[in-house]
Amino acid sequence: MARMHARRKGKSGSTRPPRKTPPEWVRYTPEEVEALVVKLAKEGHPPSMIGIILRDQYGIPLVKQITGKKITQILREHGLAPEIPEDLQNLIRRAVNLRMHLEEHPKDIHSRRGLQLIESKIHRLVKYYKRVGKLPSDWKYEPEKVRLI
Repeated sequence: MARMHARRKGKSGSTRPPRKTPPEWVRYTPEEVEALVVKLAKEGHPPSMIGIILRDQYGIPLVKQITGKKITQILREHGLAPEIPEDLQNLIRRAVNLRMHLEEHPKDIHSRRGLQLIESKIHRLVKYYKRVGKLPSDWKYEPEKVRLI
């Protein structure tokens, strides 16, 4: 069985132009961009939100083009990187919310199936992050413990 909702029709989709240098109209230096990333992280924004804020409010299209580093790499250098990667954290949050829903509505079999799918995604992602080294090898997803966090 294919992955969830895998569609085989069409190839259209937006792609970024392949360019290594920053556009001429960007008026920020790499140091200023790095300082903005650190400031936004200290305000509590996750890395994806930092990129959106920089794009929409500051007119910075891509941090990597200007600084040569990704947002998470900048955060890691300053000790502000999250201990769990953001995509995994979002999946865990969805699973916790769905578990709370299932406690109130135990006969909701469609949501139970959704929880199984979300947790299988979590397990696949955890396996990948352990292999790559972003998570320690003894890290384990335990729904009962995660709930307390």
